[in-house]
Amino acid sequence: MPDLMIETTPIPGLLVVHLDLREDARGFFKENWQREKMVALGLPDFGPVQNNISFNATRGATRGIHTEPWDKFVSVANGRIFAAWVDMREGETFGATFHVEMDPSVAVFVPRGVGNSYQTLDDGVAYSYLVNQHWRPGIAYPALDLADATVAIPWPIPLAECEISEKDLSNPRLQDTVPVGRPRPLVLGAEGQLGRALLEAFPHALGVSRKELDLTDPAALAAWPWHDHELVLNAAAYTAVDAAETPDGRVAAWAANAAGPAALARLADEHHLTLVHFSSEYVFDGTAAEHPEDEPFSPLGVYAQSKAAGDVAVATAERHYLLRTSWVIGEGRNFVRTMQSLAEKGVSPQVVDDQVGRLTFAHELARATRHLVDTAAPYGTYNVTNGGATTSWADVAAQVFALSGRSRDDVARISTEEYAAGKQLAPRPASSVLPLTKLESTGFVPVDAMAALSDYLTDSR
Repeated sequence: MPDLMIETTPIPGLLVVHLDLREDARGFFKENWQREKMVALGLPDFGPVQNNISFNATRGATRGIHTEPWDKFVSVANGRIFAAWVDMREGETFGATFHVEMDPSVAVFVPRGVGNSYQTLDDGVAYSYLVNQHWRPGIAYPALDLADATVAIPWPIPLAECEISEKDLSNPRLQDTVPVGRPRPLVLGAEGQLGRALLEAFPHALGVSRKELDLTDPAALAAWPWHDHELVLNAAAYTAVDAAETPDGRVAAWAANAAGPAALARLADEHHLTLVHFSSEYVFDGTAAEHPEDEPFSPLGVYAQSKAAGDVAVATAERHYLLRTSWVIGEGRNFVRTMQSLAEKGVSPQVVDDQVGRLTFAHELARATRHLVDTAAPYGTYNVTNGGATTSWADVAAQVFALSGRSRDDVARISTEEYAAGKQLAPRPASSVLPLTKLESTGFVPVDAMAALSDYLTDSR
């Protein structure tokens, strides 16, 4: 008996599945859809939600070429068909074709944006297909003329002898169709330091601010066209650590950092999205020397607690990357810019020397994100910072001063307790060190934090 096997085609993402068909005198048996086995062999885990059957009474029934807005897994329960596909997606393979004869031993995975068609070669053929979105009235999608000379599908039965619907007879030619746009990554919190870096790393992405999509507004979330996306990068967060300790700040922090990510996790599963969420070392109390990905949560303040709750929610999404980071530096107001400004003004600041970690430049965090997505790294939680030796905030300030032409000794080193005296501050973790072994195992090589700091300051001059 043939083993289950998957082969690629000239159309990216279009996969032919050779099924393990078991036959005897009674007929046959096959596992027409077997998620675990097929995904293990490379079929996308596309999450079908509806199964349809199209019965074709006579030989020569011809349907298509239809480009529905969902992924499909097509097969036949009996008989034979000639099946053909045309890539209708924008890009280099627009107009590429593939065809194959199918019987009950063959199935095909058809990615969204690829036009699907078939012609029955026997009477009484039952054509079956799984889709990963529910059909609903009024859906419009591109279609293509079955006889289009550009794609030149070699129909075994002349179309003039076939049963074809009036609608399919009036479909346009390839030159008159608009290519299907590829799903755009969605960057939430696009106006922030990380959001801007993500938009550079994902230039095809759509970036939105809270004004455009408020994650705490159920109506706005329900109305958003999630089917336009396959990847959602959530850089939206409430980051005012000290203000989170106030009554209003507490509500805002929990809404943005916990309720918002929980809603995204539900939507990711509902719409088959990959969700990338960015978290913080604040989910740990900082008493350990370093914090691996699987360390139990021990958040100290309201901000930290809300971030930990968001992490728990995001981890429920089937396709998620949870990137935990620390000491993020991007474009805009931040610690490095403040120290640079003080150095230029001749000010000598006091900076804490008993909180240690590594800087994470926003572009490095975005680069790591792109790497994990592009390499299809296993889903889960990853620590992401720049590499190199750990430093204190005072060490960073001293390096900024040195790179700005000031003496390192112009930075006075004090303890957290001394710095907090007389101030209403949220607690901070003493150690923010995140080991990078898991990230590095995917082939990513972090840039040294101090080298990145030098480049960052040089680029600003």
